[in-house]
Amino acid sequence: MNRELIQWGPFHNLAGLQARFDRLFGDSFGRPCGDLGETLERSSWAPAVDIHETSDALVLRADLPGVDPKDVDIQVENNTLTLRGERKFESDVKEENYQRVERVYGSFVRSFTLPRTVDADKVEAAYRHGVLEVRLPKKPEAKPRQIKVAVTN
Repeated sequence: MNRELIQWGPFHNLAGLQARFDRLFGDSFGRPCGDLGETLERSSWAPAVDIHETSDALVLRADLPGVDPKDVDIQVENNTLTLRGERKFESDVKEENYQRVERVYGSFVRSFTLPRTVDADKVEAAYRHGVLEVRLPKKPEAKPRQIKVAVTN
């Protein structure tokens, strides 16, 4: 009979437990998260967001399926980008007729601290197929420049 010996310690899973608590409660206390100094405020739900950088802009994409673009508010103030919105519960079906409700409804707020290189006056937003894309252009002085090296003989 081959039995493995497994060492057990009272603090063995403490780090994993702490990570689970952080995920569970992290969104509820308005603490900073992420590389862009994001702060999550208490809300019903928070859309998933991807942010990437190009040579001339930061691009934010937020998943907002089922959210009417009229119910989305985007503000840039004091180097902070704030997304607010609401996904409304479909009232055309009686509540007692639902067998299961897994999608989350209600308002959301997401805020991101932007680098000073963003030109807040030229921010653009588009909404396609349930995805909000916010383009945050960089100021001209923040864009990378290529400098040619003169070769002398």
